[in-house]
Amino acid sequence: MGGERRPGAVRGGRGAAAAGFQAPAAGGAAGRAATWRPRGRAAAWPSWRRPWARRSRRCASSSPSSWLAFRDRGGACLRLVLKGECRGGGESGLEQDKNSWSPWDMAIRGERGYPFALFQRYFLFQKETYLIHLYNALTGLSIAYFNFGMQFFHSLLCVLIQFLILRLMGRTITAVFTTFLFQMTYLMAGYYFTATEHYDIKWTMPHCVLTLKLIGLAIDYYDGGKDLEFLTPEQRRFAVRGVPTLLEVSGFSYFYGAFMVGPQFSMTDYQKLARGEMTDVQGQRPNSFVPALKRLSLGLFFLVTYTLSSQYISDEYLISDDYMEKPFWFRCGYILIWGKIILYKYVTCWLVTEGVCILVGLGYNGKDQNGKPMWDACANMKVWLYETTPLFTGTIASFNINTNAWVARYIFKRLKFLGNKLLSQALALFFLAIWHGLHSGYLVCFQMELLIVIVERQVINLVRDSPPLSTLASITALQPIFYVLQQANHWMFMGYSLVPFCLFTWDKWMKVYRSIYFLGHVLFFTLLLVLPYIRKLIVPRKEKLKKAE
Repeated sequence: MGGERRPGAVRGGRGAAAAGFQAPAAGGAAGRAATWRPRGRAAAWPSWRRPWARRSRRCASSSPSSWLAFRDRGGACLRLVLKGECRGGGESGLEQDKNSWSPWDMAIRGERGYPFALFQRYFLFQKETYLIHLYNALTGLSIAYFNFGMQFFHSLLCVLIQFLILRLMGRTITAVFTTFLFQMTYLMAGYYFTATEHYDIKWTMPHCVLTLKLIGLAIDYYDGGKDLEFLTPEQRRFAVRGVPTLLEVSGFSYFYGAFMVGPQFSMTDYQKLARGEMTDVQGQRPNSFVPALKRLSLGLFFLVTYTLSSQYISDEYLISDDYMEKPFWFRCGYILIWGKIILYKYVTCWLVTEGVCILVGLGYNGKDQNGKPMWDACANMKVWLYETTPLFTGTIASFNINTNAWVARYIFKRLKFLGNKLLSQALALFFLAIWHGLHSGYLVCFQMELLIVIVERQVINLVRDSPPLSTLASITALQPIFYVLQQANHWMFMGYSLVPFCLFTWDKWMKVYRSIYFLGHVLFFTLLLVLPYIRKLIVPRKEKLKKAE
């Protein structure tokens, strides 16, 4: 009875998958444990390749033993409710987690917004605003229920409480702090109860988008009570002057084109949409069908590119034994290519949903100098810049644009009173890290981003201010070589920064970093310390420059 067990052997009639971990033996001396281990070729498989080790994360806690203990107490359903995953029915321990997302899945979910946008475009344009608010609220709620079942009540509860905060506390700083504390605490609690080692489609995914919306609404509502002379031009543009109704707040929160993955937009822009003002020809439907189709097509192109590439490039391979056994140059090269490809799944989602926003008119951003309408108000990607820039700051400026703009507007610039730009930037990135989740990988990723941006700016200033380096950089024949080297360096360390972001947990990203000897940290911390001395050596003082001129 204390011998080997088959994978997935039934214990106690509960059908628990007892593969790959120690469990109490069915008989024998007290305290003995039966441990099943694969033999032969299977023993050499890395853990991520063992099919019997795929334990359902929807029914399992962080450790197999605690999972079995909890199941034996008969409390599994309660735990699933707390984690927002109780959708009914049992699952086998060998079944893959159906919540794990793929770009195809997210693209299909995003494309469901196009029929809603077409209906609003042709049947609700310039109708009564309450009808549009009601339509947006109902369609968004239906999306929430379709994807998360009864867990849609999380978002509904936060929207209702936010409306009460605005009404009961008014345009006060207390309302702003209460909003920030409540919404972020609710989101953090959601992360705590639903966290897994993978990126999953759970109610917390759209809820993080909603959290930013509601915090931004509270701040804009607060600004709406100030005199114009105390507001910056940007704050004047977004300040909410009227008192939003519950239906208006609900429509803003649940707008179908941005509920799942964004983009972020302000209440003032949403109000213009409801009034029929987001159009290039006043009084007529926006001429946005072709621009929307272009973004959808571009999103599908990146979807196909990612799908074909992901057959050879994957997160799992980074932590595999095969990767660890490759030579150093291969490990670095793999991270370079992986970092480029892995972001395409986000690019796909944002381009598809942006097309929905453009189609309904929310993407209208005025006209350029030539009178041509611009449809990039909801753009989360500058694709050409993303594909061609050799700079880290260029990638940051081209990626997740609306979220970055939100953080700059409501966090970074609001910390101006600290009197330290670097400190404000660090706190803004810290907010971004915890907003993404509670995993250590997020903190490491954004810490690395701050370090790289600081060093990159120092290098750019050094090349600009040093006559020998600026002369060398201006040689036309050498510029293609410099560009290729910059791109290689750029994507190597962009991928390096993304390793903890995508692998989440300490044991995984630390394993990869050890395999390449913490190359990024060593290089950029060294440059941070050395560059000031190099600058003193090769950059002449201003007095000498003036005399030379």
